[in-house]
Amino acid sequence: MLEKLKGIEKNFLDLEQKLMDPNVTSDIEAYQRIAKEHADLTPIVELYRSMLQNQKILDEDKEMLEISEDDEMSELMRAEIQSREETIAAQEEEMKMLLLPTDPNDHKNVIVEIRAGAGGDEAGLFAGDLYRMYVRYAERHNWNIDVMSMSEQGIGGVKEAIFMVQGKGAYSKLKYESGVHRVQRVPQTESSGRIHTSTATVAVLPEAEDVDIDINPNDIRVDVYRSSGHGGQSVNTTDSAVRITYLPTGMVVTCQDEKSQHKNKDKAMKILQSRLYDEMLAEQNKEISADRRAQVGTGDRSERIRTYNFPQGRVTDHRINRTVHQLEDFLDGNLEEMIDALTTSDRTMKLAQVE
Repeated sequence: MLEKLKGIEKNFLDLEQKLMDPNVTSDIEAYQRIAKEHADLTPIVELYRSMLQNQKILDEDKEMLEISEDDEMSELMRAEIQSREETIAAQEEEMKMLLLPTDPNDHKNVIVEIRAGAGGDEAGLFAGDLYRMYVRYAERHNWNIDVMSMSEQGIGGVKEAIFMVQGKGAYSKLKYESGVHRVQRVPQTESSGRIHTSTATVAVLPEAEDVDIDINPNDIRVDVYRSSGHGGQSVNTTDSAVRITYLPTGMVVTCQDEKSQHKNKDKAMKILQSRLYDEMLAEQNKEISADRRAQVGTGDRSERIRTYNFPQGRVTDHRINRTVHQLEDFLDGNLEEMIDALTTSDRTMKLAQVE
């Protein structure tokens, strides 16, 4: 690890020199790219230098202990050496975490797709609950929500909701939410008080940038039609709704929430790009180990990841066997405890693979 850290420090110093180069400072894109790389390496280099300093002091203390003839002083030095060794050991563990490869998509905005699953009207109500949960979670982080497509079902129910979450680290937090969410509760329409089980699927897609996915215009067909609302009533008197078909696979994306055909097309293209990017990532991640899959899942929307049990007032994540008992608080967007646990589990598994 020390040899790797020496190389990182050398790269860090080279980047510092480049940041003072007039040719770089005059090129905004190059400067921003180098500045970001420099900032990413800063905590690693600072910790590495602190470790070297602690190791130097430790070596000096051990040398002094060997020649010390004062029993009281020797005892103090032994305590100091033990404390220094514990500090270095903790720093080594922290360094291992810093050196773990980061997900290149963590900084990106996300497109979240929620769809009602099994359970009829109750599934639609649950999908609506999940939509509001993520909106409130985003609000807690001061992230922006942009609804891209919404298909409502009855009072408070949602057949499908597609929305973008824009904010720093949105994907790093929400990426663990992909999968099947299950609810167990007594529906309001159930007179006998029986508990029903319903599901909704969630897909969290990193926003694809133009450099990530290049779609050949010949590979898509764009159809426009008149928007319609719940029950089929006309929303607009112009053909503003857009349907995009990706011809190689038959994937279809529709968008009709905006009154402008141009805006609907832009949103539909963003969704299409992100779905194709997600498929590309899934293909790349097929090599992922079975152990890690068992812990945090693959992000596959067919995988049951979590159960919301209303009679017992709890939420259980099946990937890490973690239960939170404040269900109402959880549905109000307080997901931090669960997401932190999922993040820690993911990092722990990655660390085990590195070692």
